[in-house]
Amino acid sequence: MLSPQDALIYTMVMVSAADRDMTDAEVSTIGEIVGHLPIFQDFEHGRLPQTAAACAELMQQDDGLDVAIDQIREALPARLRETAYALACDVVASDAKASQEELRLLEMLRHRLDIDRLTAAAVERGARARYARG
Repeated sequence: MLSPQDALIYTMVMVSAADRDMTDAEVSTIGEIVGHLPIFQDFEHGRLPQTAAACAELMQQDDGLDVAIDQIREALPARLRETAYALACDVVASDAKASQEELRLLEMLRHRLDIDRLTAAAVERGARARYARG
């Protein structure tokens, strides 16, 4: 079973890898999020590469995406599911281009984590505003 912090990292790694291209901006954003957000204050930061690699390995399995999302849902209390969606949106927005694969994965996460449409729209808009370029 994943810890809530592991589940949040899995969520970010999944959306970053959805288009098979983890950009430097996405990887940097994941590192910054893990380094700064209060939810990760008790997370051993040296475990980030191992946790990301475990997610990537799971994603290589035939049903890896579904299994990963199920594990994420199980590991996250309801109050952290919006956080997971927000972090996923931040990673997608961080490189200024959202691929169809990333958008599809965000949609899957929204449904499987029970994020309502209005909340999702607000979270998505916030991510776009934070990562806007001049």
